[in-house]
Amino acid sequence: MRYPILFLPCLTFAACADPEIAATPAQSEHDLFFAALASHCGEAYAGELVSTDEADADFRGADMVMHVRECDESEIRVPFHVQRADGSWDRSRTWVFTRTDGGLRLKHDHRHDDGEPDAVTMYGGDTVDAGTARSQGFPVDAESIALFEREGLDASVTNVWTVEVDPAGSEDAEFAYQLQRTVAGGAPADRFFRVAFDLTRPVEPPPTPWGAAPPS
Repeated sequence: MRYPILFLPCLTFAACADPEIAATPAQSEHDLFFAALASHCGEAYAGELVSTDEADADFRGADMVMHVRECDESEIRVPFHVQRADGSWDRSRTWVFTRTDGGLRLKHDHRHDDGEPDAVTMYGGDTVDAGTARSQGFPVDAESIALFEREGLDASVTNVWTVEVDPAGSEDAEFAYQLQRTVAGGAPADRFFRVAFDLTRPVEPPPTPWGAAPPS
């Protein structure tokens, strides 16, 4: 992008010699995180459950794949596929990352196998601080709290999601998705869910997630 020429007093010889020199605006931590995730667009990666809560017994040992499937300048959609015990695949979940005026937003698009939205869908939160180029936190937002309360999921009203990602080509690159709530934060009991994916070894992209348009 070319910025407007600024006619300022010559402070250096270089500035006088080239009046079209313009500074490139610094990228924020949100920008760098979004760019790191976008650098994997089109790729899919295998992962595993790395947390130990008993509530996630069905995930333990299950094959899982995340697919950075759709990317544009304002939104990245990442379906999360999990194999069930019977060998079939649950393709109901898509993580949706969106740029906002103040940072980034994470939402969870949950669908049934016929493509219809689940009763509990499009919940999540916005960043509330700068985070880092590698890690961003998303505390539950007011819209999601209202949804959880309406659906009788009161334990979820203190959810905080954390996502970590390394740029493509990084040594030991990893993507991690984490959900946490704590008694100290107002939850009735501690809850911790975390899955991690090896970004150094792409796998074959999975089929279309439920409710999404097939690739053109």
